[in-house]
Amino acid sequence: MASDKSVAQRKAFLLRVDPALLEALQRWANDDLRSLNGQIEFLLRKALSESGRSRPEETPRDQSPRTPGQA
Repeated sequence: MASDKSVAQRKAFLLRVDPALLEALQRWANDDLRSLNGQIEFLLRKALSESGRSRPEETPRDQSPRTPGQA
């Protein structure tokens, strides 16, 4: 669970997305037992890491997708 400090350090921004893309992301998030926001952040962190563009502290916190029934 995120601490109050880490939540306070997050920055909100508006993202315009095609409705079909958003729906697909929501289904994927549901399958991985994540919130939509958490899924988008996970995918962005993973893409940055795989492209070599992230700093060590910015790597995905959870490298593996969750499967239903996993905590």
